[in-house]
Amino acid sequence: MGKTYVFVNQKGGVGKTTSALNLGAYMADEGKRVLLVDFDSQANLSSGVGAKQRPGVYELLAGTATAQEAVRITAVPRLHVIPSSIDLAGAAVELIDHEERDLFLKKALAPLKSEYDFILIDCPPSLGVLTLNGMAAADDVLIPMQCEYFAMEGLNLLLRTIQRIQRSLNKSLGIGGIFFTMYDPRSRLAQDVVRQVSAYFTDKVFSTIIPRNIRLSEAPSCGQPILLYDPHCSGARAYQSLAREVLLRLQEKEEGKKDVA
Repeated sequence: MGKTYVFVNQKGGVGKTTSALNLGAYMADEGKRVLLVDFDSQANLSSGVGAKQRPGVYELLAGTATAQEAVRITAVPRLHVIPSSIDLAGAAVELIDHEERDLFLKKALAPLKSEYDFILIDCPPSLGVLTLNGMAAADDVLIPMQCEYFAMEGLNLLLRTIQRIQRSLNKSLGIGGIFFTMYDPRSRLAQDVVRQVSAYFTDKVFSTIIPRNIRLSEAPSCGQPILLYDPHCSGARAYQSLAREVLLRLQEKEEGKKDVA
């Protein structure tokens, strides 16, 4: 059974979509079967892998396409995607009055869980019904965090939301980890944020830090993950390192469970 991660941060522009895309690409490069789910009506993740065809996630939720019909291949071997479209914005409104509005995505992805090692869900930069669906469908939350003061305040709000989801929708939802993005080592504030968050959350913070890198910003316009666009730049090396760290952390967690058993 595959592991499902959801990328969440209510603040926009923190590298959430970039992280979902590139982490997935490098997981696939490590030999894992990976499915990206673009659950944001802006469809940036879809365009970032050159996949904006229909049917996609909206049709999947609407019941006009099966999970298998919504999946698209990408240029990266073993990396697949369920693309999004602007129609998903309408779906958010349509779901509001539905009795099980927060469980639609979980049910829609259920047939695919056994086909992939990892399912990575990219959500909108808000804590609305689409993001709640993402957290209800996931095993763990991955939190990309920009190195600035207001990001710390947003992190506290997000953690309270996760606790609420754990109580009401998904009791097994965990925090897979926090990682820093757009890091500028010349910034004293960035250094302070990394130090404070790492000290407070200790084992929840990944050691890999994603730097500010122009090549990471350019790659989506070519419909490519950084793995294909410029695998030798600093951003590519960082995401490769993060992918390996995520896989290692998960492996250690699974081995720990076996030891306890």
